[in-house]
Amino acid sequence: MGINVIGLNYKSAPIEIREQLAFSREELKLTLVNWSDFFADSEVVLLSTCNRTEIYISVDSENSPESDSVIRYLLKQKSVFRSDLSQSDFSNDLQDISMFLPHIFEYSGESAVEHLFSVTSSLDSMLLGEVQIASQVKSAYQAASDAGTAGTVFNKLFQAALKTAKQIANETELHKNRVSLPSIAVVDFALQVFERLDDKRVLLLGAGEMGRETLQYLCAYGAKNITILNRSIDNAERLAAEFGGHAGNWQYMFELMIDADLIVAATGSPDYIVTLPDFRQVESRRGNRVLFVLDLAVPRDFDPAIGKLGNVYLYSIDDLKETCAINQADRDKEIPKANKIIKNNVNDFIKWLNYRPHSTVIRKLCEQLESLKDTEIARLFNKLSDLSEKEKSEIIYSFERLIGKVLHLPLSSLKDESQNGDSNKLLTALARLFRINNE
Repeated sequence: MGINVIGLNYKSAPIEIREQLAFSREELKLTLVNWSDFFADSEVVLLSTCNRTEIYISVDSENSPESDSVIRYLLKQKSVFRSDLSQSDFSNDLQDISMFLPHIFEYSGESAVEHLFSVTSSLDSMLLGEVQIASQVKSAYQAASDAGTAGTVFNKLFQAALKTAKQIANETELHKNRVSLPSIAVVDFALQVFERLDDKRVLLLGAGEMGRETLQYLCAYGAKNITILNRSIDNAERLAAEFGGHAGNWQYMFELMIDADLIVAATGSPDYIVTLPDFRQVESRRGNRVLFVLDLAVPRDFDPAIGKLGNVYLYSIDDLKETCAINQADRDKEIPKANKIIKNNVNDFIKWLNYRPHSTVIRKLCEQLESLKDTEIARLFNKLSDLSEKEKSEIIYSFERLIGKVLHLPLSSLKDESQNGDSNKLLTALARLFRINNE
């Protein structure tokens, strides 16, 4: 059984590429459900966040899909949700995926497992020690479980990854003085444009976790006049009640942008919700007032061309990279300790994975010996009818000890070989010696 990961992230691909392979919850669910039509007899988990899209596949290594086939599949799934292209038009575009391939990475086996553990523990994050990624990995795993694409191997793998992240959080200071992308966006960017926030009109587009966390920092630094827009008015109202703001009507978004000083955009829209022509109409009614926009969505909510206009400060996820790198320097000393934890846990999982194919042979061998034991004990007890219950118990115990001692050395050798990933010959020999069908 092989484990592969194919994907791209903020290190391998710019936001222009990442946003084309970013999946909303609805898109992710459909992609998982349709996976078996593309590639049967495999387990799959799709992780899609603002900084990465990674697909984890567990399958017979001889039948593992090629990375370009996987990317074509993901793009085909995305095309169903593209409003600007028909399905037939986009199918033609799939013939050329050269723009994506230079940004794709692929790991297999132990390297894939180590990558997942590093991602889940935030060692591979733009912001080292950020806290959202573990819950995002958990959600991706849960979505796969709900879709029926996560089986025995991935149940074990992703539980081990989440356990590793928790261990690192408890045993290192990687998460000490936690910072997040929203905190950097507010403290290192918004407060560089505005000296104060208590007199600014804040407009939040999207009522998800990213928007909620950004509001926490905005309010902590004095923001009071807050309007929240979301396509689900109920979600907007709940968030508004929590932060003392008020929920607006989504259809009045452009009117509300006229008076806004600071806009935070964090929706799950597959397309821009504010295009350059849209904003031109808003701009003409704003006068010369400064507008600060934090576009924390992937795909982006604001057309990047808007950022080139005068008096508009538009920042996306990728603009936070440099500040994230500075903050990361303070946590680098914890990386060796975290990597050691990851390495140990990866080794434990690989041992389990290598030993797993042996379970059928071992179970059948034990069942075979147990059946022989029962037959011989029954024959013996039938001949020695005057045995006491204590004597019978001693005889049964002696048979069981004998079986245990006979199995101990070959099973120990098999386990040692499996830990080195080189036990197939020994396993085959054991199955042939005892005529065990390993299916």
